[in-house]
Amino acid sequence: MTTQARKIGELAAATGLTVRTLHYYEEIGLLPPPARTAAGHRVYGDRHVERLYRILLLRRLGLSLDDVAQALGDRDWDVRAAMAKHLDHLDTRLEAMGRLRGRLTRVLGAQDGSTANTADLLRIVEDMNMLDNAIHRRISILVYADMEAAFDYLVRVFRLGPGKLTRDGDGHVVHGELHAGDGVVWLHPESAKWKLASPRSVGAATGMTAVMVDDVDAHYRHAKEQGAAIDYEPMDQPYGYREYSARDSEGGMWSFMKPLPCETQSE
Repeated sequence: MTTQARKIGELAAATGLTVRTLHYYEEIGLLPPPARTAAGHRVYGDRHVERLYRILLLRRLGLSLDDVAQALGDRDWDVRAAMAKHLDHLDTRLEAMGRLRGRLTRVLGAQDGSTANTADLLRIVEDMNMLDNAIHRRISILVYADMEAAFDYLVRVFRLGPGKLTRDGDGHVVHGELHAGDGVVWLHPESAKWKLASPRSVGAATGMTAVMVDDVDAHYRHAKEQGAAIDYEPMDQPYGYREYSARDSEGGMWSFMKPLPCETQSE
C-alpha cells in the first residue's frame, strides 16, 4: 500500500465525513491520534484510512460505537478478509435484486397480459424477504430549516455522534447524518413539494425523538450548561424510565432516558 499523508480537511473531503467526525472518533479512541506537522496540523496516514474503513463497515453492520470499539480490539482483523466478506454480502444482495427484477419483468412482460400466479408471487415474496432481512439499521429522519446549525447543535448539546454533511454543487447542505447509540438520525431540508417543515416553521413539534443514554442526569447537566431549552428535568416515570426532555435548535422535542432498576419501578 502506498503511503500518503493527508491533512484532516483532505481526509474529510476524500471520505465524505466531516472534520468534526474525525475529531470525535479520535476523542473517543476509535481513530489513533494522527501525526503532527511542525505547524501543529494533523496528518493522517494509510493506517488511519484502513481504520476508518473498518469503523464504517462495522457501523453499517449495525454496531454501536461502543461495540465498534470492542471489535476494533480484535487482533485477528484482516482488511482483505473483511473486504472479501463485504463483497460477498454485496453480491448476495445484488443476486437477490437481479432475481427479483427478473421475476417482475417476466410477469409484466407476459404476452397474454395475465397477472402473477400464486407460484410467481411466492417466489417474489421470498426474494423480497431476502432483501428486507439484510437490513438491520434504523433511521430517523428529522426536518430542519438550517441543517448545518442543527447538526452542530445536536453534536455539541445533545452529544450525538457526528456523521457527515453532504453538500450540493453550490455548497448548500442537502443531507446530514448523526449517530445515536445503535440508531442513525438523518437531517432533511424543508420541502414545500413534500410538505416537510421544521417545528420552528410550523410553530409546533409533531413528534418526539427518544434516545437511551447511560446517565440521564449527567446528560441533562451537560445539555443545560450548553443552553438547551429544558421541558422538564430528570424524573422517574411510572412506565419504568428515568428521563428528561429538551428542545433542539429549531424546537424539536427530544427525550433522553434510561430504564429504572426493577426494584424502583411501579407495581
